[in-house]
Amino acid sequence: MENHFVVSARKYRPQNFNTVVGQSHITTTLKNAIKNNQLAHAFLFCGPRGVGKTTCARILAKTINCTSPTPEGEACNTCNSCVSFDAGTSLNIHELDAASNNSVDDIRSLVEQVRFAPQAGKYKVYIVDEVHMLSASAFNAFLKTLEEPPSYAIFILATTEKHKILPTILSRCQIFDFKRITNNDTVEHLEEIAGKESIKAERAALQVIAQKSEGCMRDSLSILDKIVSFTGGSLTYQNTLEHLNILDEDYYFKLLESMQAKDLAASMVLYDEINRKGFEGDMVLNGFAEFIRNILVCKDPKSAPLLEVVEGMQDKYTGAAAKMGMSYLVSALNILNEAEINYKMARNKRLHVELTLIKLNFLQEAIELASENGSIIKKKRIDGPVAIRTKSIPSIQIAAPPVSIKTTATLTIQKEVAKQEQTPVHVSATEVAPSVPIAPVAAAPAGPKKNLLSTLREKYGDQYAIEEVKEAESLNIEKLRACWDAYGATLEAQQKHSASGTFKMAVLEIENDIHFTVRVPGLTAQKFVEQERMMLIDQIFSTFNNRSIKFSIIVDATEKEDVPIHMRLNSKQKFERISEQYPLLKELKEKLKLEIDY
Repeated sequence: MENHFVVSARKYRPQNFNTVVGQSHITTTLKNAIKNNQLAHAFLFCGPRGVGKTTCARILAKTINCTSPTPEGEACNTCNSCVSFDAGTSLNIHELDAASNNSVDDIRSLVEQVRFAPQAGKYKVYIVDEVHMLSASAFNAFLKTLEEPPSYAIFILATTEKHKILPTILSRCQIFDFKRITNNDTVEHLEEIAGKESIKAERAALQVIAQKSEGCMRDSLSILDKIVSFTGGSLTYQNTLEHLNILDEDYYFKLLESMQAKDLAASMVLYDEINRKGFEGDMVLNGFAEFIRNILVCKDPKSAPLLEVVEGMQDKYTGAAAKMGMSYLVSALNILNEAEINYKMARNKRLHVELTLIKLNFLQEAIELASENGSIIKKKRIDGPVAIRTKSIPSIQIAAPPVSIKTTATLTIQKEVAKQEQTPVHVSATEVAPSVPIAPVAAAPAGPKKNLLSTLREKYGDQYAIEEVKEAESLNIEKLRACWDAYGATLEAQQKHSASGTFKMAVLEIENDIHFTVRVPGLTAQKFVEQERMMLIDQIFSTFNNRSIKFSIIVDATEKEDVPIHMRLNSKQKFERISEQYPLLKELKEKLKLEIDY
């Protein structure tokens, strides 16, 4: 018989607890439970994919039926029960894939089998894989049997999504949480398999495979099989990167050097080279963000163990971290994260990535502009003005007589003026012609820290007149009614008599500081108000200096509205009505065989 290839994930599946990789906290507990005869009647194995849940379930099923277990609580692998289990002919172990057998009938047939005691061996073990796929009714049909099974029945449930399982199921099981396998454990296991298979593998290549598998042993073994087939049994760092479509870290180091040198052209040319190699923009953004993260963790010796890179690269990362400022790294991570989130929505993907690189090139200059004497000037971000109590700031007056000046720029700054003043300040500045004499600007009060407003006054006080914007006001019914009536008068002047009448009849009610309701007598009146909403709300914003104000319209249904008939009929009804008045129109339609789009 011809020998068939068996993938490494199946060929090297662990056969006892000692060979399970990275789950010692679970295997030790299970071995002690077997030795002390303290086995639960139901287990729940949960955790990420490919970490050994089903493997541990099978090992547990084999071990508890072994007739001559070892003193350590392992199966002997030589008795009839172990041999039949390894050959797949054991009648005491039943596996059910809940992903494809998730109905009530499937669970009922399983419950029927539980009634029969094992013919040989001590326990009948039922392994239900992907148990979260069971329907709610199937879970309910399983509850009673799971709570009080026969003494010879043991249930082992395995799942990757514990949160989808009903609490009534969780409370009946002994829960074991499997963790992701560390990169070191994965590399050591791959080295062991490579030695058995006579595969030449560089440790750096195995480390790349371990990082790519993200703690999943099955994935790492599958990747190993693919690369062995691709390379003919010789794994190197370069051919592993090529096969896994991973960008070499040297590109990221070059990209970072060009950004530190503020050489935008070099950055763009380097990205063009990366793009020509077939790497998508989102992959570049994600890889560069991970690269910056690795440099960031190298800044502090406490976080250095979090660095997971191939051997020989640690010193290079540490050297790069020594040259970089913490503010630059955190800001760069912010920019890259935002760019990666918005990548899918961008039409021109390449331009989106290039804009991100441009921001990173000028990031250092932005940080220097926002800092003074080595300290960062903080700026509070405000979504919009809110009606709150504020502290007034004296405006800065120009001593010169009023002169006709040319407005060239308007600067809007939102800033936390002082630590005690939690008030968004809106500052407008107008550049003054050099010929106009300007009085010196009042200096900001001295303090331990200067805010952005004080810094701007010192730097640009001779060029700009800085004034305080008016505070946002809360709604009050008198001022609101006056604004409303003024808008109604404007409509009257524009010959919009119906809309003006609606505004006069409307009843205004204030709900809170930034919301009020408009009560109108009918749907037609509602439409009139809706038509004027944009212009009306703009006038209310200006009146109260508060762009957070909103209003809603309530139709008073106490009174029947007299709606014109042409507004109540749809297109089909309108045609039929016209046809009744003018029969020749219907005759014309039929003769010409016209179809009317209703």
